[in-house]
Amino acid sequence: MPPFRAEHMGSLLRPHRLLEVREAILEKGLTPEEAGLPAVEEESVGHVVRLQKALGFQAVTSGEFNRTRFWGSMWNEFEGTLRLQDADASLFRLYHPDVVSLIEQGRKVMPGDSVIAGGKLKHSPGRSQSNLHELRLVQKAVPESEWGNIKLTMITPAWFHMRYKQGRAYTKEAYANDAEYFKDVAKVYQAELDQLYKAGLRNVQFDDPGLAYFCSDKFRQGWAEDPDNVGTVDNLLDAYIDLYNDCISKLPAEFHTGVHLCRGNFIGGRFFAEGGYDVIAQKLFTRLKVNTFYLEYDTERAGGFEPLKFLPQGKRVVIGAISTKLRELEDKDEVKRRIYQAADVVAEGSGQSRDEALQRLCLSPQCGFSTHESGYPLSEDDQKLKLALVRQITDEIWGEP
Repeated sequence: MPPFRAEHMGSLLRPHRLLEVREAILEKGLTPEEAGLPAVEEESVGHVVRLQKALGFQAVTSGEFNRTRFWGSMWNEFEGTLRLQDADASLFRLYHPDVVSLIEQGRKVMPGDSVIAGGKLKHSPGRSQSNLHELRLVQKAVPESEWGNIKLTMITPAWFHMRYKQGRAYTKEAYANDAEYFKDVAKVYQAELDQLYKAGLRNVQFDDPGLAYFCSDKFRQGWAEDPDNVGTVDNLLDAYIDLYNDCISKLPAEFHTGVHLCRGNFIGGRFFAEGGYDVIAQKLFTRLKVNTFYLEYDTERAGGFEPLKFLPQGKRVVIGAISTKLRELEDKDEVKRRIYQAADVVAEGSGQSRDEALQRLCLSPQCGFSTHESGYPLSEDDQKLKLALVRQITDEIWGEP
């Protein structure tokens, strides 16, 4: 049952052949079929699943090979969404870490995908196919007896809310307030998760840079100084926790849920947010009803392990102590020391022994290896060495998957 001792965050470096086919589709105007994408996708996903299994990983993923960006296409498939091109800066919270990094200063527009609710959000089984397609490609590469281990990454339900100014994540015609909007977001996520459950999925990891941004003093200050905001920044965190809990409220007990507090892993190894988990840990760990927290602990910007004292019994933490931004391989003994240090904090907080607390910990890289299609500092050989190190350390600490 997930999580496993050795985990990774989902995205892996795309093979050149897959990138070439995608480029041909864009530059030559070919259809995916004309470019041969379906066959190349299936071959590429099959190869990367075999690689993960060979390295000793059980929660295998597609490597996110079907996506150009880590959040995939699922929001574009919901009814009611409106995609904006060159969205004006006035729509956005200009202190939001993503927006700060991506806004085109000279033109004051936001490049890439900007999605708002132009109408009532609804789930359409006929349109919502990208996650199903991704799941089925991985299922083809593993025996049916192992389908329950497959991990699908999914963007946070708050992704296309937090970056927008108050009341601008939807049109006035669509929703009167955040509460109405969140209610429908939860409904479409419930339907998407139910569709995936019926197809065999039992393991989802929500990728959420936004939760980590609540740790950022810069973001908190920007929020406090924004006269358009309603309530406090901690009220917003409460609303997002409630939204998550609503989204997963109808899942069967056998369905494992986790959330990755991502601090950003953009092209060239850039990060977006810093600040320890202290300011949100107690509320997050005790109120958010996921099974597992995937936390980044690769550098000092994440702070110490002290917030883990708030981890309730029955919850697990995957310690992201291996960097996907730096090619240098971590010192094995130092990583093991830090795992034991984290276990001691968990033990103290819950009145357990170190050995008991260790049973609630796992190890992973701090983020994915390829959050977007290309532009990362590690090679495929580097990636393999990093993953092998995760497996070696977990074998030496726990001696089990």
